[in-house]
Amino acid sequence: MDVGDSPLLPDSILYEIFLYLDHVDVLSVGLVCRQWHAVARDEFLWKELFYRYYRVSREVPRHPAAVSWYEDFQRLYDTIPCVEVQTLTEHNDQVLHLSFSHTGYLFASCSKDCTVKIWNNELAISLLHSSNMRRYNWSYTQFSQFNSDDTLLLVSGVFVGPRNCSSGEIAVISLENFTLLSRVRNKPYDVFGCWLNETNLISGNLHRIGHITSCSVLWLNNAFQGVESENVNVVKRLFKIQNLNASTIRTVMVADCSRYDAPDLLLDYTEQLAAAAAPYQVFDLGSDSEEEEVKPKQKVMPEPVAQASPDGGSGTAEDGLQQFLDDILGGRVMPVMSESELETKVAELLARNRTKPPELNQLSTEASNKKKYLIFTTGCLTYSPHQIGIKQILPHQMTTAGPVLGEKRRSDEFFDSLDHVIDLHGHIIGMGLSPDHRYLYVNSRSWPRDCVISDPMQPPPIAEEIDLHVFDLKTMKEVKRALRSHRAYTPNDECFFIFLDVSRDFVASGAEDHHGYIWDRHYNICLAKLQHDDVVNSVAFSPIEQELLLTASDDTTIKVWRSPRTVRIHHARKPKPRKLLFSWLMNQKS
Repeated sequence: MDVGDSPLLPDSILYEIFLYLDHVDVLSVGLVCRQWHAVARDEFLWKELFYRYYRVSREVPRHPAAVSWYEDFQRLYDTIPCVEVQTLTEHNDQVLHLSFSHTGYLFASCSKDCTVKIWNNELAISLLHSSNMRRYNWSYTQFSQFNSDDTLLLVSGVFVGPRNCSSGEIAVISLENFTLLSRVRNKPYDVFGCWLNETNLISGNLHRIGHITSCSVLWLNNAFQGVESENVNVVKRLFKIQNLNASTIRTVMVADCSRYDAPDLLLDYTEQLAAAAAPYQVFDLGSDSEEEEVKPKQKVMPEPVAQASPDGGSGTAEDGLQQFLDDILGGRVMPVMSESELETKVAELLARNRTKPPELNQLSTEASNKKKYLIFTTGCLTYSPHQIGIKQILPHQMTTAGPVLGEKRRSDEFFDSLDHVIDLHGHIIGMGLSPDHRYLYVNSRSWPRDCVISDPMQPPPIAEEIDLHVFDLKTMKEVKRALRSHRAYTPNDECFFIFLDVSRDFVASGAEDHHGYIWDRHYNICLAKLQHDDVVNSVAFSPIEQELLLTASDDTTIKVWRSPRTVRIHHARKPKPRKLLFSWLMNQKS
């Protein structure tokens, strides 16, 4: 039987998997492989094969969309995009990022060669357009994203400003005629930027307050600034967030909550998760069990001596700061604090009464189909990103109309508080949302369990193994054990972002070990390694065909991968004309 003519599994794979069964010897394997379609409906047999061949725990149930174990075995064997079908070589430097349009007809690539290229996604992929951003003093392009109706492309890059100071910039390109519509400053450059809706995008800015203290301001920008700026507001401040210990906000993305109650794939198959957590909650993933929590140990900073206020209350932040300074001058603070510890403590005291609390009443009453979360990496102990911050964007904040500087607030409210914080106990190097935006996947390189952070400018060493964590954004809890297989080698101070992507059934990621990786989301198993000649920086599934995957690498190439099933379909032998008919046609022409 020809494999290309049949949807069933070939004898070669069946011969291999039957060897995993203890009660089947080699002789019976040969017999079964010749007559394997006779047992194709044996559900018990395929269940046994599945658990043994893929080494899945027997506590894991069958995929909810599969009607049989045979079908699910065939899905994992035959629909993984692991066959290289094309290599794109139009970039001449490291390729850093890939992104698909929502229709899947186009995709964009960013590179150290400072171009953003737009490609036609056809059976044979072809280059549609290339924009060189060096004319705008960019060093390279690093990220791109299509807006929701695929009419505009956001491109993020590193901008060389005065005195060779590197910052970031976002450009908006029209996909109708590939003209540049607007440019927005973006600082730091690894904020990247993202779309909030069809015409508004989010950028960042950073203001230094002290040596290791700053505040990040997130701005909402209209994509058509040059056209509309004379008549309406084109920019509005969304949030202003305090940063301590040299941390900053990076890697912003927006999650739409409208599909939370009908996800494509529900990952928790053991129990129903608890209700949503309290408004500001830290989830520490540094330990291996729920009972034991091990956090990175920061050098203990002494608390100011408590002193009752004249009216019997606890006093204001100003009173606490004054008391703290008096204790320092009076020699009552022991041990002696370093300059960075002193700066952090003063900043915390100053911000205590100057931070706008979460709007709890709005958080609880807004319909889920209107909610959007702003998600970003941040930190509190050191400059390396080790926390995920989550802040809800309310409906009236989703437009640039209104006050240019954002919401009305009291004069003493300088900062916005976060709604949720997730602590990864390690260096975050990648994030990606599931297609339904219900789950957040995070690449992280963990810190040592008992690490001590005494200097925010000296973060702990990080592991070579990359942990891929999964969080349910409806409950703000981790729902699966971290996935592992991929590795990274650069140290903390040189660590860079490795982009991952999630489809309905699979999750893929790049790695520094010259491979891309694919896992099954339901079974939590690694299914494929995709070879490159250098670091794999980015991966991207087609949003309409998860059997198509792109990988981008420092080897300057983009590789196109399709599933064995798709390859068979695309390369199916076309029927040849019968010899007599062919001869008759040739005679007619002569």
